[in-house]
Amino acid sequence: MEKLKKEIPFIAIALIPFIYLAYIWNSLPEKVPIHWNGSGEIDRYGDRKELVFALLLLVGLTYFIFLVIPHIDPKQKLQNMGKKLNSLRMVLTVFMSALGIFILFSTQQKNSDPGFVFAIIGLLFAFLGNYFQTIKPNYFIGIRTPWTLENEEVWKKTHLMGGKLWFVGGLLMAMTFLVPNNFQEYIFFGITAVIVIIPILYSYLEFKKIKNVTN
Repeated sequence: MEKLKKEIPFIAIALIPFIYLAYIWNSLPEKVPIHWNGSGEIDRYGDRKELVFALLLLVGLTYFIFLVIPHIDPKQKLQNMGKKLNSLRMVLTVFMSALGIFILFSTQQKNSDPGFVFAIIGLLFAFLGNYFQTIKPNYFIGIRTPWTLENEEVWKKTHLMGGKLWFVGGLLMAMTFLVPNNFQEYIFFGITAVIVIIPILYSYLEFKKIKNVTN
């Protein structure tokens, strides 16, 4: 019963997009815009029932994954994170719910601002980067490469460097709405590639360095 009480805030926030969808359901046409290109133009329509599936993937799956992974973590490190893990869960639940509501609103209005989406995702990346140094080695959350999972020191160094990179990269993403729409998508994916690839290479180089010292 106590565990259920702790889940109520998460469940309540996760349900908000579904409640909003139910509220606007009758005002939606049978065929609604499902996808926009980088310029914010509609390039695909679909049945409005697809919106339910989209919310289940976006919000429901996020909630379910973070509910389950602490219990299946072989190293039990996630369970020991306590409040820090709950804080991460709450931020991600709020973020996914807010994104879901924005998608529904854009669908209803038949208008989407990709710069706004990129900005919100950038802020999430900045938050995750600031959070990285508190994450203990595990198989589910963080920069999980063969080298970070093999060596705890590599994990710590990679997350310290990667956290700073994600924080700065996230803030730069958040400012993409200041540039013309035609460039926003390229800037967003360019920054994403940098903050993903560099920590992977860094973890490999750090692992090799440690191996050379010990040998």
